[in-house]
Amino acid sequence: MFKDTRAYSGFAVKDVAEAKRFYGETLGIEVSEANGMLTLRLGGGTQVLVYPKPDHTPATYTILNFPVPDIEAAVDELARRGVRFERYEGFDMDDKGIARGQGPAIAWFTDPSGNILSVLQEG
Repeated sequence: MFKDTRAYSGFAVKDVAEAKRFYGETLGIEVSEANGMLTLRLGGGTQVLVYPKPDHTPATYTILNFPVPDIEAAVDELARRGVRFERYEGFDMDDKGIARGQGPAIAWFTDPSGNILSVLQEG
């Protein structure tokens, strides 16, 4: 029934204007706004719907992963833009917050609503 439909993902935020600034300006993602919601336009034609939820509780897992060719450069640039990286127990993390040795090198951060995002080393 759905094999030929174009599905897309979505997640909630507590403040759409704040999310628009973060995703559009801080992360540099193409963002459009319609009907009080955002659409993030990611590489490869992927679209993600971002919708308001005043009583929003962030998920306890990563909702978006951004593969990058050079995780060190990505973490440095995001830190320069004011992004703060999270630290989680059970992961061997360096001074920048990059975890290594349990899959691809990865660093987690949150959006203004507390949603967990990551950059991870491609390949």
